[in-house]
Amino acid sequence: MQRTTLGFPALNLQRTGGFVRWMSALFLSIMLAACGGGSDNNSSSNNGGSSGGGGSGGGSTPTSTATAQPIQPNGTNAVPINVNSGVAGFVNIPNVSVTVCAPGTTVCQTINNIQVDTASYGLRLLGSAAQSVITSLPGVAAANGGQLAECAGFADGYTWGTVRTADVKIGSEVASSVPVQIIGDLSASAAPTGDNGCPSGNDENSTDQIGANGILGIGPQAADCGSLCTTSALNQMYYSCNNGTNCTGTTVPVAQQVTNPVTRFAADNNGVIVQLPPVPDGGAASATGVLIFGIGTQSNNALTGVTKYGTDPYGNLTGIYKGNTLATFFDSGSNGNFFPDNYTLCSNDNAFYCPGSEQSLSAKIAGSEGNAAIVPFQLVSARTLTADGSKYAFDSLGGQLGLSNMFDFGLPFFFGRHVYVGYEVSNGAAFVAF
Repeated sequence: MQRTTLGFPALNLQRTGGFVRWMSALFLSIMLAACGGGSDNNSSSNNGGSSGGGGSGGGSTPTSTATAQPIQPNGTNAVPINVNSGVAGFVNIPNVSVTVCAPGTTVCQTINNIQVDTASYGLRLLGSAAQSVITSLPGVAAANGGQLAECAGFADGYTWGTVRTADVKIGSEVASSVPVQIIGDLSASAAPTGDNGCPSGNDENSTDQIGANGILGIGPQAADCGSLCTTSALNQMYYSCNNGTNCTGTTVPVAQQVTNPVTRFAADNNGVIVQLPPVPDGGAASATGVLIFGIGTQSNNALTGVTKYGTDPYGNLTGIYKGNTLATFFDSGSNGNFFPDNYTLCSNDNAFYCPGSEQSLSAKIAGSEGNAAIVPFQLVSARTLTADGSKYAFDSLGGQLGLSNMFDFGLPFFFGRHVYVGYEVSNGAAFVAF
C-alpha cells in the first residue's frame, strides 16, 4: 500500500500476499505495453490473433466496453460492491461485506467495507474490525508448535498479525476452515526485522492506513506463498511466535497458508467477475457494482461478450506503453492507474499525476494465446478530481509507483467493464477477460 498527501486511500499493490513472491512475480514474470490512440468506449478490439474460447461469441451483448452496466446481484454468487466514502473516506476503494465464523459454528460476525483486490490472495481482517469473533477463531500452529504469524508485503509496508482459521461466507458461498490473517493482533515490536524480517515501510494496521476493514484477495492463485514457503524458513512471510513475541521464520504447508477463499467454495470457485458501472471522467460521489463468483458455472457468469487474454499464473500479461515494454496486471486493489511517464506530480511527496489538462492515453496488451487489445484510458489531475471533496469514484485517476518497468491497471480500468479473472484450477490456465 502507498500513502498519499491528498486524502487518497492506501494503494494496495500486493501482488501475492507476501514480499518475496511479490518481488519475484512482479519483477521477473510480468510485462505490459501501451501506445497512443484508441477510443474511449471500446477496450477489447483485437489487434491480431483470434478471439479463441473467450471471443465475443454467441451474439451476446458485449460487456467489454467502458460503458457496460453491472447486472443485479442475486445474493448467492453475486454480491454488491460499493465504491464510496467507506470506512475511512478514501477514494476508489471497492468494498464488499464478508461474514466470518468460528469453524463449524454459528459464532459469526459480518464485517463491512472489505476491499476487493484482484491482485492478491487471501482474506486479511483488521483485528479492530473483527472484535466479536476474533477470540473464537483458532490459531494455526507453526511447524515448531508456536503461533503462525505473517508479514504480508505491500508497496510501502506490510500487514503483520496471526494466521487463524475461519469459515468465510460471501453471499451464499461458503469456504470452510480457511486460513486468514488477522492484522494488528500482535505487537508491532514483535514483527521480525533484518534479513529475514518484514519488508521495509509502514506497519499497516488501521483503517487510516489500509482504507478498509480488511482485504479480500481474490487473484488467480490459491495460496499466498505456495511452494517457496513449504521448503524455506527464510521466506520473509511466515513466522512462528511464542506468546506473541520471539518470532522466527518458519516453513508452512500450502494448506496452512493464507488462502484465497473463492478457491475453497464448493462451486463457483474457478474465478470471479468484477462489474462496476461507468462514471464520468470527473468522478462520481459513489458507484455500485457486483462481484460475481465463478466463470461459466451459472447463467449469470457465462464467458461471452468479452475477449480472453491468457496470463501467467499470477495474472500478468505482456505489452508496450509509448514504445516501452512494461509489466502489466489488472488490480482492483489499486486506486489509480499507475505507470511511468513524465507528467507533473501533484506534490513532491505523493505519486499522483496532476497534468495541466485531461489526457487521452492508451495501452496495448497481449495475452499468451496471441489475443491483443488497445486499452484506452483518461488521465485527469488528481488535484482537480478531489477539489470539492464530495466524490469517491474516479475512472481517470493515475500516477506513478517510482518503478519504471510496470503498468498497473487499477480500479479506474474496472469502471464500465465486466472484468473476468480466471484461475489456474482444474487444469485450466489463468486469464483475464473484458
